[in-house]
Amino acid sequence: MKPPFRADHVGSLLRPKELTEARRNFKLGKLDATVLKGVEDRSIREAVERQESIGLQSITDGEFRRDWWHLDFMSQLDGVALGTNAGPGFAGTGEQPPMPSVSGKVGCSKPIMADDFIYLKRNTKQTAKFTIPSPAMLHLRGGRSSISKEVYPDLGAFWADTSAAWRKAIRHLADAGCTYLQLDDVSFSYLCDPKIRETCRRNGDDPAQLPRTYADAVNNALKDRPAGMTVTMHTCRGNFKSSWVASGGYESVAEAMFSSDVDAFFMEFDSERAGGFEPLRHLPAGQKVVLGLVTSKSPVLEGKDFIKRRIEEACKYVPLDSLCLSPQCGFSSTHHGNSLTEDEQWRKLERVVEVAREVWN
Repeated sequence: MKPPFRADHVGSLLRPKELTEARRNFKLGKLDATVLKGVEDRSIREAVERQESIGLQSITDGEFRRDWWHLDFMSQLDGVALGTNAGPGFAGTGEQPPMPSVSGKVGCSKPIMADDFIYLKRNTKQTAKFTIPSPAMLHLRGGRSSISKEVYPDLGAFWADTSAAWRKAIRHLADAGCTYLQLDDVSFSYLCDPKIRETCRRNGDDPAQLPRTYADAVNNALKDRPAGMTVTMHTCRGNFKSSWVASGGYESVAEAMFSSDVDAFFMEFDSERAGGFEPLRHLPAGQKVVLGLVTSKSPVLEGKDFIKRRIEEACKYVPLDSLCLSPQCGFSSTHHGNSLTEDEQWRKLERVVEVAREVWN
């Protein structure tokens, strides 16, 4: 079966204790890069083996070489720097992720994370899946105010350069053998929230236009998409130490989001904050939705009957054959991880596989 698979997952996994300690010591100057890489390599091999053992067909490196799901990639682009977060923050935590800003011409002058993918592919018998942020992530949090007006007096030039940079990065990953790529994108789901839209206005943007702008950026980034590469998009309302940023159903952004030229959408549906399944009626023929019905934010294990009922509800709007199942987000979008144990994480992934086998036989 071509990905996405009936039982799939978003990508990030809780960092093992040994890896967390090694990365901490590396930052403190107590560990050299070679030793750290050895710990990362070993942790990734063990995570790959566990994913394969429970029956997953898409295998990730858990994002074990990253601190942040998006910033480690974007900070390697030409013209991008990291600064203090602005706008609405994650609920229930004082710590907030840094925010990217554009101070020079955006470009991709060298491969980004291609070596990371090569290592993953060499160590799995299944389909190696790699995740990178969507081009919208370079704009969403700071908007117009985070992009140099001296470098980009016209945002049209910014979007053209940004899409071109992503095209190069995607080509580098394709050349490394990647056939399953996921664009992580919180922009569409964030724009369902009134407080996020108000922040966009303060940043100098029109939130009513942004869903179309972001979909166009994705489509331009995928314009020269390599033949044989499956591309999906994951969208959620924030995932940082089990906290979140936005709430609101997908209705206001669904048509623009579903115009993105991807093969499938990983969509968060684990809580009332995500709204109902009604927006799925806008899904074009030929695309799939991976239902994020198992939360990665809590250790509570969802019952099989509960998940099956939710799938049946979604089938009112999308045929069963166009649906798949996954957790609602990664378990460790940042190095901090969510509030559950590794055993609880694996039980949730096992539950996804169990239910998918029973529903889709």
